[in-house]
Amino acid sequence: MEQLEFVYMFKPKREDFLQTLSLEEMAAMGAHFEYCNGLHAEGALLMSGACTDGAYGMVVFKADSEEAARRIFENDPVVIANIVDAELHPYKVLKLIGRD
Repeated sequence: MEQLEFVYMFKPKREDFLQTLSLEEMAAMGAHFEYCNGLHAEGALLMSGACTDGAYGMVVFKADSEEAARRIFENDPVVIANIVDAELHPYKVLKLIGRD
C-alpha cells in the first residue's frame, strides 16, 4: 500500500516564544526534537524544520492513513503541551532531491 503524505505546521502562541522559553516549554521542544528523530528512524519523516525567525515550524511525513497521521500529529510533544497552534493537512511532495 502506498503511503500518504501529510504536513503539520505549528506556530508559537506568542511572538517572543524563542526568547522567553520556560523550562516546561524547553522540555517540550527537546521532546519534540527526539520525537522527530524517532519518526526519521522509522522512515516516516520526510522533512522537518523551522523558520529561523521563529515564525513557524513544520513536519512533513508519511503515514498509512489519515487516522495514523492524526495519531502522529497528536502525539507530538509540542502539540500535547499545547505550546503552539498546530494544523495537520494532507500534503503532496512534488520535488525532493533523491526522490523522483
